[in-house]
Amino acid sequence: MAESKMEYERLRHIFVTVFLYNFAVFMVIPAITDVTMLALCPGQDECSLAIYLTGFQQAVTGLGSLMVMPVVGNLSDSYGRKALLTLPMILTILPLAILACGRTKYFFYGYYALKTLTAMFCEGSVLSLSLAYVADNISESRRSSAFGILSGIGSSAFLCGTLTSRFISTQSTFKVSAFVAILATLYMRFFLPDSSCNIDSTSCSKLISSKTKRIGNNVVDDSCPKIQIGKRIPSIDDTIHLLKTSLIFRQAAIVAFFTNLAEGGLREALLVISLSITPEMNYFRTCALLRFQALRNFFSDKHSHYYVVQYFLKARFHFNKDQFADLMLIVGVSGVISQLVLMPILVPGLGEEKLLRIGLLASCVHMITYSISWAPWVPYVGTAIVVLAVFSSPCLRSIASKQVGPEEQGKAQGCISGIGSFANIISPLVFTPLTALFLSDRAPFHFPGFSIMCTGFAMMIAFLQSLMIRRVPTISNNKSNNNAYNEA
Repeated sequence: MAESKMEYERLRHIFVTVFLYNFAVFMVIPAITDVTMLALCPGQDECSLAIYLTGFQQAVTGLGSLMVMPVVGNLSDSYGRKALLTLPMILTILPLAILACGRTKYFFYGYYALKTLTAMFCEGSVLSLSLAYVADNISESRRSSAFGILSGIGSSAFLCGTLTSRFISTQSTFKVSAFVAILATLYMRFFLPDSSCNIDSTSCSKLISSKTKRIGNNVVDDSCPKIQIGKRIPSIDDTIHLLKTSLIFRQAAIVAFFTNLAEGGLREALLVISLSITPEMNYFRTCALLRFQALRNFFSDKHSHYYVVQYFLKARFHFNKDQFADLMLIVGVSGVISQLVLMPILVPGLGEEKLLRIGLLASCVHMITYSISWAPWVPYVGTAIVVLAVFSSPCLRSIASKQVGPEEQGKAQGCISGIGSFANIISPLVFTPLTALFLSDRAPFHFPGFSIMCTGFAMMIAFLQSLMIRRVPTISNNKSNNNAYNEA
């Protein structure tokens, strides 16, 4: 018990950093739709330009994240999590500061351009580096619970940020968000110790000793070298090599791909369907979509999909910032209870492999149920099922984390994030035209929910792949045992 308390004590600063960062990011989501509509289509409730710009931003961000995430994670293994966390957290401040200064048309376009560029680096990198930091500082037996708590911290920030946005003006929202983003960066720089300089694990004793040097009678820690301009930047070959080294990591990567493909497909399918049915059904389906996505908000680390749904809600129901916030508050409470209460209780008894399967199966049932039933009560039943689906992402990240040594945690988490970004690029290309086809008169057969069922099939592939993941001695344990044998 004392050892567990000490391990979680080492994580308190990363938890505070993650909370502040996500608080700043999530609190602007209810307000950004009103700002965008006012800048692009003043006086209107419908604006196709806003949706097109958001779609373009999603595509560019996803493609950029695919290339950047593995590199960022790999660099953090060499230069420390703290150094690599600094850049995305600083970049996050800049777009918020623009809208804090003004929200006219030109300010918005400046925000949009800068947000598109910075999101390629920011969306996903803070998540990956935070997970790698947690993996550095906690034992493998508690890693799944710690990842779940980290996810719950993100959901708590989502809840608090949304609640704050509900009670302050749009102008104040961006000022407070920029201030909190600055505060998060300063807190991280002053209080967060770099985990790569102080990894408390016997499996990395050789790594630490190899990065220390003696000057006179003093030992100087050199485990966090400064970034060298001329040094080779990690490439996609490093990611491919990582996938080849471990069967279980490769299986986890496949699960990550199909999970993100299915979730992205469901998002796109529900959006297209919601534009084609009655307003009453639109409301139920869109609220369910918002709940489903927000329950997974922290581990998806993609925020732009909220904006597309909000444009629709504004067009059909004239929603404003406060009404968006009310919906998201319901979501946040569910996420916090699921991730902070249920998951730490279930992981020790069931194990992360079984909990991963439960989460994936729940997602699969949720999607297939949506495809065959159009009754208004379905979103509410679906929400109850999705509470279990939130378990899959932290368990998957923990399984991947245990297949690499302590010096490759950043690379592993960056690889999983990059694969998820790749799936998010593919899903709109596949499921948007498929959904449009089965809603049109040219459909091969009458089945409006066929595309949603296909997302369920994709999730089923992820579930079947998870059944093949077996609990085996982890890479880091093997390294530790080999080190002990050699020293003997």
